[in-house]
Amino acid sequence: MPLLSALLAEVKPIGVVGSEAVEVLGLTFDSRQAAVGMAFFAIRGVQADGHAYMAKAVEAGTAAVVCEQLPEILVPEVTYVQVRDSSEAMGYMAAAFYGHPAKQLKLVGVTGTNGKTTCVTLLHKLFRELGYQVGMLSTVQNQINETVIPATHTTPDAINLNSLLAQMVKAGCSYCFMEVSSHALVQHRVTGLQFAGAIFTNITHDHLDYHKTFEEYIRAKKLFFDNLTKNAFALVNADDKRSSVMLQNTKAKTYTYALRTFADFKARILDNSIQGLQLEVDGKEVWCKLIGTFNAYNLLAVYGAAHLLGEDPDEVLTVLSSLSSAAGRFDYIVSDTQITGIIDYAHTPDALQNVLNTIRQIRRPEQQVITVVGCGGNRDAAKRPIMADIACQYSDRVILTSDNPRFEDPQEILNQMQAGVKPTDLKKTLTVVDRKEAIKTACVLAQNQDIILVAGKGHETYQDIKGVKTDFDDKKILAQQFQVLGK
Repeated sequence: MPLLSALLAEVKPIGVVGSEAVEVLGLTFDSRQAAVGMAFFAIRGVQADGHAYMAKAVEAGTAAVVCEQLPEILVPEVTYVQVRDSSEAMGYMAAAFYGHPAKQLKLVGVTGTNGKTTCVTLLHKLFRELGYQVGMLSTVQNQINETVIPATHTTPDAINLNSLLAQMVKAGCSYCFMEVSSHALVQHRVTGLQFAGAIFTNITHDHLDYHKTFEEYIRAKKLFFDNLTKNAFALVNADDKRSSVMLQNTKAKTYTYALRTFADFKARILDNSIQGLQLEVDGKEVWCKLIGTFNAYNLLAVYGAAHLLGEDPDEVLTVLSSLSSAAGRFDYIVSDTQITGIIDYAHTPDALQNVLNTIRQIRRPEQQVITVVGCGGNRDAAKRPIMADIACQYSDRVILTSDNPRFEDPQEILNQMQAGVKPTDLKKTLTVVDRKEAIKTACVLAQNQDIILVAGKGHETYQDIKGVKTDFDDKKILAQQFQVLGK
């Protein structure tokens, strides 16, 4: 086991009280998991301040405490490391504790408001098909080759993240593709990691409950590119007007991809239908199973990244044509009466508009579009009326319902959504608090060959109400209702 002094190699402590020559047996920022010989990190979180639990961690036998403020009473047997930012120190120390696993992999991160999960999933599938041992860290699930490890966050905390990367190294992985959220960047979850490449998909209105302003949100994403080394690549979506901001201070080699503007990697949509996309990529035609303009961007980002990682472009396109998307991303089922039920994770205004615009592009004139949508509780409230307005603009019928209300009153969330419904759209809009009933109502309203979109939860298999997660799967419920109603 490493000595504390080795773990502090990249940390610049304000001061150290006690010996650095102590062996560290493990790391934790949760005092309930503290044990003999571990290092405890006092993290100032949104819900609680770890400094209040230092004494409890010491009682459990921790060998070291890393904190921003020293406790009044210092226990002689414990080493106290005072730092400017405990989260930052934890990032560096976690990487060192697990032997810097990111340096032993080609680690590629994907950031942006929408498209992260699809890009990471496609990259994992692509490189597996190309014959590599590959790891993946995503919102839906983490994977080491084909072994699935449940995911609790878009980006795990620094300790779990480095532990997973170390497991990937042990399993012989050459690559890891991971989502990098704005929260993870601000909270130093990826501090201490060496990335071979970074991809920027897009940036739109999201997470303002946490970042407060859109400018702060942009700055959080930009941090990822600011910290890349000169040996890494930075691949950005040139069709997003903020892509140039991401590259302003990066040391990495910069590349672009686009459908509309000049770029290093260019594509054009030849056909877009419920069967898939026909694309021209860098002058070569390819058919892909994924649907919609937003997926054309995702496919192009993946193609560009694979090219930058040294793969043969023709072979990459051949494999991409056989791949399906991530769970809950424009996932669809068709009933016996040819009603198409689409399940999508779209939970931001831009994502919802993209999905509905795609449906508009592939629908026939006689097909009615019925959208079931809600907004999560204890999250950015400003987007609620916007989401309802977008649903109304692109749909023939709209059913506003609960998403994950968490600790908010579901009816109050719906009231805020209803504020975005224009008077001319009131007749086509229903409000059904119970999400299962809302999906059932959509199925009742649907006629043969209509299209139902159930948006917001995608791959999730639970509903979070007052801190209790109960089983809930949009796709299963939709399929059940088709069967029960004889649709």
